[in-house]
Amino acid sequence: MPEVVLTGAAGRIEGRYSPGKRENAPIALILHPHPRAGGHMNHPVAVQMYHLFMKRGFSTLRFNFRGVGRSQGEFDGGIGELADAATALDWLQTTNPTATQCWVAGYSFGAWVSMQLLMRRPETDGFISVSPPANMYDFSFLAPCPASGLFLHGSNDTVVPHVEVERVVTKLRSQKGIVIDYELIEGATHFWAENLPNVEQQVGDYLDKRLAAEPA
Repeated sequence: MPEVVLTGAAGRIEGRYSPGKRENAPIALILHPHPRAGGHMNHPVAVQMYHLFMKRGFSTLRFNFRGVGRSQGEFDGGIGELADAATALDWLQTTNPTATQCWVAGYSFGAWVSMQLLMRRPETDGFISVSPPANMYDFSFLAPCPASGLFLHGSNDTVVPHVEVERVVTKLRSQKGIVIDYELIEGATHFWAENLPNVEQQVGDYLDKRLAAEPA
């Protein structure tokens, strides 16, 4: 997993990149949880999603938001972090100009940022949103959501009650032209400490289903 250093608006962005084995490999960008809550690109959920895409032949990038690890700058409440994500996706697309598909995936705060990025990049083909903080941030910007994707949440999440996520899912499912999958994992908390195998299974199964229907 080669280290990469990107140049963002706040300076250096530290990342890890795994290139696909074919020239037109699809691309995936992975976004980590909240920096103020100790989130970083090596969080187990972020790393697991990174490997799930990597194993399916994607050129895959995860990175630290500004002020995290060796990335320069300071936490910016989501605005600067969205700019960081856009910089990372720009780099990923420039490095892989013939990519057949483009996906974004995020966990918690990273899920919120990734969905904003999705709205700004209509070329995105799919998304994975794990434990999106629908009670902390406004998700009404998804109007309309430009791509099909998966929401994954835990039934015992006390940080983000699952009813809040289900409101977002219900709204998105009323749109035509996209398909929203939603999986509620019994007993899982916001942190997935005991349920990482569920993340692997659900996200892996979803990717396999999508790639079977729309080969990358």
